[in-house]
Amino acid sequence: MNFKPLYDNVLIKRVESQSQTSSGLYIPTSAQEKPQQATVIEVGPGKRNKDGEHQPMAVKKDDTILFGKYSGHELKLEGEDYIILKETDILAIVS
Repeated sequence: MNFKPLYDNVLIKRVESQSQTSSGLYIPTSAQEKPQQATVIEVGPGKRNKDGEHQPMAVKKDDTILFGKYSGHELKLEGEDYIILKETDILAIVS
């Protein structure tokens, strides 16, 4: 895939959630809550400062992050579901 976000945008892919409870019950995908954890696929160069230089991004490719429930815009690339969001919509980096 050849996709490069601009400025402080980040392309992410949701981490798959478990479809089975700890007691062994299966949850249908329509009843599952979408996970708020994702893997960073690609990052932009960063926001420009007053001098016109790019500020470095806090996240990098392959980071696992937490993001807000209603953050970003969902899109489909090559049959896969992704989300593009601003760096400021990222709540934390999971290590």
